[in-house]
Amino acid sequence: MMRYLYISLIVVLTTIILIFTFQNLDLVTLKFTSLSLTLPISLLVILTYILGMLTGGSLLMLIRNWLNRAQKPKPVSEP
Repeated sequence: MMRYLYISLIVVLTTIILIFTFQNLDLVTLKFTSLSLTLPISLLVILTYILGMLTGGSLLMLIRNWLNRAQKPKPVSEP
């Protein structure tokens, strides 16, 4: 039963992404200093989303690591 739910969810999300992509085929030019990049709006939005997931996940992992290190007791050094 859950298999059909997952498959239908994937089909719905894929359909939404395809509709979004085909409705946003206009080109946009990004400029940064002397660099210039022209790509469709939909690709820009998807790449920005992926970049946000990667940076957000990395930041969350870094904060977890800091918290775990802060909670561990430091070993006592013997003279």
